Amino acid sequence: MKQNLISKNKLTKNQTLVLNVLLKAGLPLSAYSILEKLRKHGFKAPLQVYRALEKLIDTGQVHRIESKNAFIACEHSLCEISQMTAFTICQRCEKVSEVMDEELSNYVNLRAEKLGISTTKTNIEFHGLCNRCLSS
Repeated sequence: MKQNLISKNKLTKNQTLVLNVLLKAGLPLSAYSILEKLRKHGFKAPLQVYRALEKLIDTGQVHRIESKNAFIACEHSLCEISQMTAFTICQRCEKVSEVMDEELSNYVNLRAEKLGISTTKTNIEFHGLCNRCLSS
């Protein structure tokens, strides 16, 4: 995980707290779950969490898992410059893994060009069963 990002980028206190919660969790959390974990640090409203998440997403340190309406800490250092994020999501154990695949990214960009759109951000989610759940 990218735990060194906290020192790499200047983050506010709230952004640091939100990022640390996600890093410790290791799985996607809703904004309200993050809020509950940070109440003891003075968080009182969802807006505090959403503002921190917005900045963390902009800098590539956190990703939004659209289908789960949840957020997860980034697992890769190149997400700050990447235009595409992709995830595998197990429908049984709910494990989420970030996919870094240059070939997939290039393919998506080429398809977008052929369709006549210049993408600024692409988020792909692969839903299915992980190898562990398949074998059990």
